[in-house]
Amino acid sequence: MGGIISSTTLEQIRAASDIVDVIGAYVPLKRAGANFVGLCPFHKEKSPSFNVNPHKQIFHCFGCHKGGDVFTFIKEFESIDFPDAVRRLAERAKIPIEVDAQAGGSQTRHLKDQLLQIHEQITQRWQSALTSGEAGQIARDYLARRGVAPEAVQLFRLGYAPDAWDDTVNWAKSKQHDLTLVEQAGLILRKEGGDHFYDRFRGRLIFPICDEQGRVVGFSGRILGDEKTAKYVNSPETAIFTKGKLMFGLDKSKRAILETQSVIICEGQIDLIACFMSGIKNVVAPQGTALTADHARILARYAQDAILCFDSDDAGQKAAVRSLETLLSVATQFNASTVSLQLASKAWADAPRGLSLRVAILPAPHDPDSYIKKFGAAAFKQLMQSAPGFFDYYLDRIFILNDATSDRGRRAIVQAMAEAVHKAGSDVTRDTYAQKTAIRLGVAADAVRSDFKMASRTSRVEDDEPDEPAAAPARPPPRECWLLRVLLERDEHIEWIAAHLDAAWLTNSLVREIVARRLELADAWPGVAAWLSQLEKDEWKTLITELLADSRPIPDAEGVLKGSPSREGIVKILRDEFIRQRLASISQRLGIAELPESAQRELVAEQELLRRLKNSPLAPRSDDA
Repeated sequence: MGGIISSTTLEQIRAASDIVDVIGAYVPLKRAGANFVGLCPFHKEKSPSFNVNPHKQIFHCFGCHKGGDVFTFIKEFESIDFPDAVRRLAERAKIPIEVDAQAGGSQTRHLKDQLLQIHEQITQRWQSALTSGEAGQIARDYLARRGVAPEAVQLFRLGYAPDAWDDTVNWAKSKQHDLTLVEQAGLILRKEGGDHFYDRFRGRLIFPICDEQGRVVGFSGRILGDEKTAKYVNSPETAIFTKGKLMFGLDKSKRAILETQSVIICEGQIDLIACFMSGIKNVVAPQGTALTADHARILARYAQDAILCFDSDDAGQKAAVRSLETLLSVATQFNASTVSLQLASKAWADAPRGLSLRVAILPAPHDPDSYIKKFGAAAFKQLMQSAPGFFDYYLDRIFILNDATSDRGRRAIVQAMAEAVHKAGSDVTRDTYAQKTAIRLGVAADAVRSDFKMASRTSRVEDDEPDEPAAAPARPPPRECWLLRVLLERDEHIEWIAAHLDAAWLTNSLVREIVARRLELADAWPGVAAWLSQLEKDEWKTLITELLADSRPIPDAEGVLKGSPSREGIVKILRDEFIRQRLASISQRLGIAELPESAQRELVAEQELLRRLKNSPLAPRSDDA
């Protein structure tokens, strides 16, 4: 969607998208007082902690702390960006999208729309070529031999690219597509030194690659003949296709992954189809054998448990190790038997849970497809359930790759294991696997612990990043939460609070930032739901939606619960608590024997002023104070 969506259009879409109706289409909701509640769709829970406020048009989960407006819900639930979330709701409300022009934005969106259209059209053409006509017989025979049912062919939209150099070129011309644009789509290639084009995909079984919304954005083509050429040809990187961020089948499996909180990561498209059609639907396949950090971040939105299930041959096991090493390089938290990926990224910061990693080892010479066909889906599920955690798998793997009877091999085993567990950031994990490594080597555990510590010290010196992440902001005190509720719920109090509140009375930095921003807006206040869409800080959204989802009355200055918020009582509580803490600090400083007499006089004068102020009614704040 090019450019900036006009504020008028946004508000029109928001007004037509009642948050209870929208969320209720995804999550069963029940009325609970002024709010609606249900089981949170963003984390697994047995008791409902997910609240929807129809009056303020916001949602908040008290379990995982996600919150926001109707646009935020669609964005998070469907794992799409904000413009696409707006488009989804606009289509639902049958509202045409209008945007304010922005340099370059409109052209970029137009290009993506054109590429998506071309991909959809060529998908339909290749589907037709597979299911009918003599040319597609070779692909139909291959699928029959592999046991791929017609239902799977239709569901995954498999196709066949005819074995010709110019089939796609001629098709594009017949559709009056600019060949340069079709080249940008990755479907054809330009002959070197000329303006002639030829097909990228020829004589291949085609697997359409979809984004999380189910739109075709690329292809993977498997050779079917005996030619000495690459087994697979994949789409190049384009404006709509980024290989390291897409996984085959995720558009169809994401609901099952979310429901089971577990994802099986297999190597190939046929493996995935075999799993899916046998009822094992929480499965994905990365584009290529290596799992990237971006893949892990995406999967962490849906699952808590990831199981790598690559082929049992050496190439498949090497691919698993490469994937594990990639995940370890971005992981900051592990437990004793699994890798817990607390990924350092904005996308991961949104997620309340980690991603534990296990490795399933299929007996040779099987892959998931052949294993399911021979032993059945139940046996495959059992194998997945019993898959060992990463470190146990990795320990076995490095013993296979190194000669544990030689000094060199033993050193290599200890070094490799030390480097891996160091990245776990857990003393328990290090000690657990120091003992396991020692038992396998037949040496004293203390000796391996010593080598692990030495490797850990070396790694810390080489690390560019700090060992400890920044501490999360402290929870705001109740009195500051009350103030925020008043500011966000009652517009008529803004002017009075702005005149009487001193920012120094607020101890929590997060509250101080939000209060300052709210007071700045004053008469330009768009409303809570609209404001949430504009906020750039997720921690602001979390705190705001949590407070507004709280339907309990706010206490007044004497702690008595009242039906309506008392702005004077809350601000007085903040002022008096600030004075109390300052007086305590002054008393402590006056007790210092070496304090100069001049400093003592200043402190005593301030002490007297604060005592008088505490016994005085609230007055408008002086800008000169």
